[in-house]
Amino acid sequence: MLNALTDRLPAPGEALPGRPEPMFSVPETHTVLGTRLLGPYPEGFETADFALGCFWGAERRFWRTPGVWTTLVGFQGGTTAHPISEEVASGRTGHAETVRAVFDPSKVTYGTLLKLFWESHDPTQGFRQGNDVGTYCRSMVFHHSSAQKAAAEETRDAYQRALTDAGFGAVTTEIVSAEAFPFYPGEARHQQYLDKNPGGYCGLGGTGIRCP
Repeated sequence: MLNALTDRLPAPGEALPGRPEPMFSVPETHTVLGTRLLGPYPEGFETADFALGCFWGAERRFWRTPGVWTTLVGFQGGTTAHPISEEVASGRTGHAETVRAVFDPSKVTYGTLLKLFWESHDPTQGFRQGNDVGTYCRSMVFHHSSAQKAAAEETRDAYQRALTDAGFGAVTTEIVSAEAFPFYPGEARHQQYLDKNPGGYCGLGGTGIRCP
């Protein structure tokens, strides 16, 4: 078993090498929405990628949002190609658990999805989210355009001002380009996990309780 890294990202010599192809297949359709997980997606739709701790409860928040066409969970932000969940949990891939939401911008704005992101977790905790500890639990926004980048930075700054006024600490959320960090879909058992396991662990906020 790998010795887990929980308080820092792996150095180049510590990162797992990965593999040229995925070790598993991803289901074709969303168990709730009935839409395609991996595309092709409808013309004009946009993609949003967010890491906010355990991706099970987070994905459910996004698939319940009107205007979101499909969601899937995966790993992003690291260096290991086509990782599996156990490798990500070891901290030696550099990835964060991430939710991808494909949305219709005529029905829901990216700003609305950012609001859901900020309000669904504590972005001040660094390499953890509540009781979930590790670099894979960190808070990240992966932007797909200059407009998304600007919106993420603007809302981060506004959220920081509100947190500071309330006596809370600094936001640790990373805002990075999705182009620089490929999204690797997670295993089938993780996709729409809380639809398949309604009483399962939600993880939002790290409370460990069932949540909406």
